[in-house]
Amino acid sequence: MEFNRQKLELALEERRNYTNIFSSIHIFDTVSSTNTTAWELLKQGIKPGFAVIATTQTSGRGQWGRQWNSPKGGLYLSAALNSHLEVNHGYQLTLASAWGIAQELQDCGIFVEIKWPNDLVLDGYKLGGILTETKVKKALITQAVIGVGINWENPTPETGINLKTWQTNQNNSSLNNSSFVSLEELAAKIIQGIEFGIRCLEQEGVDILLSRYVRLLVNIGEKVYVNNNPGTIIGVNPSGSLHVRMESSNSESVTTPYIDLQPGTISLGYRKTS
Repeated sequence: MEFNRQKLELALEERRNYTNIFSSIHIFDTVSSTNTTAWELLKQGIKPGFAVIATTQTSGRGQWGRQWNSPKGGLYLSAALNSHLEVNHGYQLTLASAWGIAQELQDCGIFVEIKWPNDLVLDGYKLGGILTETKVKKALITQAVIGVGINWENPTPETGINLKTWQTNQNNSSLNNSSFVSLEELAAKIIQGIEFGIRCLEQEGVDILLSRYVRLLVNIGEKVYVNNNPGTIIGVNPSGSLHVRMESSNSESVTTPYIDLQPGTISLGYRKTS
């Protein structure tokens, strides 16, 4: 599967007055990981404000050090940018990117939602995920690399879905209202989505961002168990933590009606739609 740079540039050119954070695109067939490649380019002196794209990763990685299966046929993209966020607010970059990408895809009829904290879901199945890595100096984030993996036409596990198959099925349905998005157009929308989310965070603030993020969050209203006590997911706070309202209980382990769960402390499943 070849990636067509000209098609990507044409897709980006349509919104050039909007997309200007990323001034250059570096395209590869195979890399160890696009995040690693982005960091290597930064070390070589390339200024932040670029994207790296590949269709295969040999050592892709996901959240919490997990290996990300990256077969040929997927879209793997990393964006390198400057940042001035405090280190304890770093997760806002992931939230902003997830919302921006989901919103961009929704705008073209691909009704992507978000599974907390960093997964993109379509019809209840995992379409992709986001991994943000940062460089910190004196408690401030100075540089960030936002990595995005999207299932394009690669095989997926039972909980996954690839976009090309989904679009084909939609185009064969009388209910279809979306136009077909090519691989290059998808990459453009990912780049635009990252910028869209980051601009919202920087210009409108985290409260506005979170209100929009939560509207696309599939986990709102979902029941979870914390120390065997039931609660309901009601939101996400600026640190990226999941805000949970605990049900009333006689258990001594429930000392407050609300708790916040940090990313990585609880695993949420996928809810498939009928």
